[in-house]
Formats: sequence, structure tokens, C-alpha cells
Amino acid sequence: MVVSLGELTTVPSYRTISHADARQLIADRAPTVVDVRTPGEYATLGHIPGAWLLPVDLIASAPAVVEDRSAPVLVYCEHGVRSRHASELLVAAGFTEVLNLAGGLASWTGARDFGEGAVRGPSAWLLENADLLPRGGRVLDVACGRGRHALLLAGAGFAVRAIDRDADTMGRLREVASRLQLHLDTAVVDLEVDPPPSLGASEYDVVLAFNYLHRPLMPAIREAVKPGGVMFYETFTARQAERGHPRNPAFLLNDGELPGLLAPLVPLRQREGEFGGRWIASIVAERPK
Repeated sequence: MVVSLGELTTVPSYRTISHADARQLIADRAPTVVDVRTPGEYATLGHIPGAWLLPVDLIASAPAVVEDRSAPVLVYCEHGVRSRHASELLVAAGFTEVLNLAGGLASWTGARDFGEGAVRGPSAWLLENADLLPRGGRVLDVACGRGRHALLLAGAGFAVRAIDRDADTMGRLREVASRLQLHLDTAVVDLEVDPPPSLGASEYDVVLAFNYLHRPLMPAIREAVKPGGVMFYETFTARQAERGHPRNPAFLLNDGELPGLLAPLVPLRQREGEFGGRWIASIVAERPK
């Protein structure tokens, strides 16, 4: 799921820095450090302490997870090849100080940590079940937030519509999509009005909803999926209240509730329990043809 930089008309430059300069940057300015290798490399070969894991094939989602595009971002891979591609995309997306580690981590003599790290950005549920996505088509991202999934799927060639009620966030997402020349449109939609808004009738090959629950909207969400299309849905269950947030029962699924909320969509894969330190329910469901 990589944006083809060959499709960008102009790619501004980034700066490649030495390992000594990178160590000084980390000590003096505490940049966001982005490791664009695989999870296996991150865990077994070691990583710069505090580095975010965001593999290069997911880098399109970076503008949604790195909040300040004016702050320094240090990017590295193992040998300095993948990090160049990631750096080009970040600069094209509007990051103003992107620093690429010369030669990658293979010759790094600074501190290293070892062990697994969670991928920053897209939900693991979406990534682990990406084989159920169709090859292209229209995607609706409901309550998209900063657009981590919308950017990823638009970068993979889908035509994406992202909706949320925050006008500033939608404006930022629209600007990033324009910079990257992605087929992604945004709309400011209050999803919790009464009656609920229509999201379209059988218009989308894929509908996404992550970390969001408003039960009165569920009929509209189901209706938006085309016959033969799929829904990716994941959000918190009631036991998450024990962790502190969210606590409102209106935003928390009851045990075993999610498949019924999506009926008559048919579950293809599902899970419920504690994953990654969160109590969640996840499902991929298909609308019968």
C-alpha cells in the first residue's frame, strides 16, 4: 500500500545527515524518529530508543499520526534505501524538516533497544485482514479522525471518501491528500444528529469504522455497503472502562454485541477480547449479494 512518488509532479527535498549529527539532533531537539523497516527488523536488529515503527509500505498514513509537520522528523531504515522513499513522501505531504539517516541503522553506533513495537498508524486489524479488501473500488471511512486509514487506502489506489465532524481536521486531511495527489475527498458530517444522516445506499465496496460507536447510526453504516462489499469495524468493549477511557456505556460494546449490530452482514472474521492492551471487538463482515 505505497503511494507511487512517480505520480507526484514535484517532490521537495529532504536532508540526509550523518550518524553523528543524528545523535546530536536526538540529544538536543528530541525529533520524532521513524523506523520504516519491518516489525521483524525493528525487534531483532534493534532500533533507536523511542523510535516509532511505521514500515515504508504504510508511510502514507504518517501525516495522520505525526501531528506537527513543522517539527523535525528523523527517518531511517537498515541501509538507507527505504528511508529515502519515505522521506520523499513526508516532504511531499508538507513536512518541513525531514532528515534521512545516511546509510541506515546497519552502521549505527549509538544506543539501541530491542524487542517488539506496535506499528504506529493503521489498525492492526485492517492490516492483518487486508487480503479481504477488493482490488480497488470505493471506500467510506466513517468518523475517520485524522485519516490514518483513509490516506493508506487512497495511497493503495482506492477512491476514498472520509467523513468526520471536525472541520479543521477534515481541512488538514484534504490538504495532505491534495499534496499527494490522492483520490480522497472529505466531508464534514455530524454523525450524531437526529435523525441520523444517510451515508449513501449501496455505494461503497469497503466501509471502515474504527474506535467509534453510535448505535443509531448503524443502519446507515450497513446500508452504505454494496452487495458483495465488506465492512471493517473495530471499537471498544465494556471492559475498556476498567482502563479509564472511554467510560460512557454509549460508546462501549456489550459482550458479543457487534455481529448483531451489523446483521444482516455476514461475519468473515471476528475477534473479541484484550488485544494490544485494549478491550475491543473487531469484525470483517460481508453484505450478501
